[in-house]
Amino acid sequence: MMGFWQPVTNLRDYVSQNPPGVTFFLCLLTLAISFICLSSYSYTHALPNPDTATDWNHLLSSLSEFQLCVKANASSSERVLPAPSALMERDTSVNSTKTPSLTTLRVKVPLAVTTSSNSGSLKDLALHTALRASQLHLGGKEIVNVTLEFLSGNDTYTCLTISAPAHLLPMSLLPPDCPVFEKDLSPIHVEAGNQRPTASQTCYSLHSTNEPTLTVMLTQEEQSVAMRHLLEFSVCLLGVCLILCVAASSTHSLIRRYHWSGMDPQNKEPLIDT
Repeated sequence: MMGFWQPVTNLRDYVSQNPPGVTFFLCLLTLAISFICLSSYSYTHALPNPDTATDWNHLLSSLSEFQLCVKANASSSERVLPAPSALMERDTSVNSTKTPSLTTLRVKVPLAVTTSSNSGSLKDLALHTALRASQLHLGGKEIVNVTLEFLSGNDTYTCLTISAPAHLLPMSLLPPDCPVFEKDLSPIHVEAGNQRPTASQTCYSLHSTNEPTLTVMLTQEEQSVAMRHLLEFSVCLLGVCLILCVAASSTHSLIRRYHWSGMDPQNKEPLIDT
């Protein structure tokens, strides 16, 4: 009777007598199933590239965190000089002009603008500000010049002119070129901040919309490699779970072991006097 293998009974006794071991087994099994589900999801869906720290959606989201306010000691009609024409000339591919350390892009981005002042007009509006790269989560202390042009009749997209060192800007996926406007807009100089504006200030809020075409995705080859690694790890975890099940089903219960040997499992004394 001692040599008779009872896997179901042994497994049931092991579950009732070893809660930590059962918990560990369930954790491994849950992890394996989760990796299999993630692998299946990655097979049917495109995934963003986690190695891309910053794309245009991140940049626009960071920009929309700020309030753009006209200086308190300046009138709303105070305007800055237009950008030099050399910087506004269209390039054949990315609509940019490059210097040894500076890149200027003029692109069409999904940004909408609202104002906190009833007197602030949104018709044919242009705003100019300067921020540090760290404020836009681009890293570094370099200055980033930003000019936003909002045309009447279009409350979804904005023409963004951004000037910064080339290594700070996401260049892998660029928004479309901004069309040439029929009339030149003189930008209003504003300051970017997170503080609540005063009642006398005219401030503008930006609202970005996530654009899937601006997110850097994994290539098919990269997704295949990731999926294969997930499946391989899942198979290893399932193998460990199988080994634990076999070991548990092969282990006799202590109670039945002592019962078969004629011993009391509490004090390890014979159950029947001889």
